[in-house]
Amino acid sequence: MLERKEAGRPNRVFIHGLESSAQGRKGVFFKTRYPGMIVQDYVGSFSRRMKKLKADLEDKDNLIIVGSSYGGLMATVFAGKWQEKVKKLILLAPALNLLPEEELSTMQINVPTFVYHGKHDEVVPEYIVRRRAEKLFTNLKYHLLDDDHTLNATFTTLNWDSLLSLEIPQ
Repeated sequence: MLERKEAGRPNRVFIHGLESSAQGRKGVFFKTRYPGMIVQDYVGSFSRRMKKLKADLEDKDNLIIVGSSYGGLMATVFAGKWQEKVKKLILLAPALNLLPEEELSTMQINVPTFVYHGKHDEVVPEYIVRRRAEKLFTNLKYHLLDDDHTLNATFTTLNWDSLLSLEIPQ
């Protein structure tokens, strides 16, 4: 059972990508630097992963969700269904290209969203992600980085203390 945070404090969450885990580079970074952050393993089909994510977060609010690649898709779908729980999204090369067109046309997300995408990404097409992000998110800050899909060169240089706070950077 995941512990409930004190009311008014952020519940930070990291959702890994399709072929990664909570023990991957980003998961270990977050668990080490932010010990209270929720970093779980998600396996199986998309619906199975979403069912586990919903169960992990059902009694939480003030969510700040970081989603990497497939985890970014999961974070987006979660925020689309339960916006009232989400205070901020940070999406790292999110696999929005996998979002079904019918969901894209019906979903609009009003939470502050920060997308970081590598311009050399050969896994998730940046131009599709940008176009879809601009349709989905009404409060979007999109950052194109000189990096690849994993964001290995820039991931640790991002201002995580600021991104993971309830304050919204200008």
